[in-house]
Amino acid sequence: MTPGVLEAGCDEVGRGCLAGPVVAAAVILPDGYSHEWLIDSKKLSEARREEMRAVIMRDAVAWATGMCSPAEIDDINILNASIEAMHRALAALSVRPGAIIVDGNRFKPFADIPHTTVVKGDATYANIAAASIMAKTTRDHLMAALAGRYPGYGWERNVGYPTAEHLAGIASLGLTPEHRVTFKGCK
Repeated sequence: MTPGVLEAGCDEVGRGCLAGPVVAAAVILPDGYSHEWLIDSKKLSEARREEMRAVIMRDAVAWATGMCSPAEIDDINILNASIEAMHRALAALSVRPGAIIVDGNRFKPFADIPHTTVVKGDATYANIAAASIMAKTTRDHLMAALAGRYPGYGWERNVGYPTAEHLAGIASLGLTPEHRVTFKGCK
């Protein structure tokens, strides 16, 4: 991080799912911001993630989410859809960042803003950890709502990942418009 430069952290969630969108978030935190629970979303309980979501919404300079639908994922592939979701999140920020830091090792330039990719960045940088939490909670809320529209797949528990319950639902009920038809497990 460069002091004085507003840096957006980006992360995504849902790449390995069979159903639902891939969701990304971009978060700009105040310079030097820290919080003891601001860590990779996968290391937090659901309750703690929800608490941190409220903290991030309150304390962030700016935050936004973006997503790509299952149809878009099938059309452009999951890697490109993940990057596109990050671009959509960045475009939705109310404040333009001076730099972008991305969890992972793949990203395509966004506008004319310099970017850096960091493997396991959500464990190292607060703004990426915040983006991880915002993406995860946003997607979990969406999948819980979709579970009500499409019962029998267990999305309120498995959030679209290929669990035994989800695969059994596909076998007995077939695919929904929320399934990624190009993914193994949906074919």
